[in-house]
Amino acid sequence: MSSIEQAERIEARESARATRVVAVDDAGVYAHERAPFALRCGALLIDYLLVTVVVAFSTLLARLFGSRTAADMTITVGLVAAAVIAALDLVVLPAFTGRTVGKWATGLRVERRDGERVGFGRALLRHTVGYLLSLLTLGLGFLLAAFSREGRALHDMVAGTVVVRE
Repeated sequence: MSSIEQAERIEARESARATRVVAVDDAGVYAHERAPFALRCGALLIDYLLVTVVVAFSTLLARLFGSRTAADMTITVGLVAAAVIAALDLVVLPAFTGRTVGKWATGLRVERRDGERVGFGRALLRHTVGYLLSLLTLGLGFLLAAFSREGRALHDMVAGTVVVRE
């Protein structure tokens, strides 16, 4: 039986529940459980809060300082720290572990469609160009994950990734 026939049999068996994603590559069939949309939203919220808390904390510290120069410096340091944390959380961690802090907390993982590790290039593409495209569609790129059969958002399609349950 060819790998395409195997994939069709698995897809037919799982199509009623639509919780499995099946990918076929040269090595054969790879099936995994897709991430529920609500968990993906929760993971994104956690990642967003992680960066936002750093900016909010630096803003509060800046208000405590009396001089304008110290306040400006504190806000600048806070923004740089937030950018570094965002880069680590959204690009470096997924490249090596397949997870952001939010995905780790919700039990999700980002991987290539064939089940392999995402890698730095795909993680960078997914979280920069992909997220920008998802945002430019007024958020519909994110909402696409709720309605696509594989549970893939626009940024997943751009990067060739899928979010799965651990």
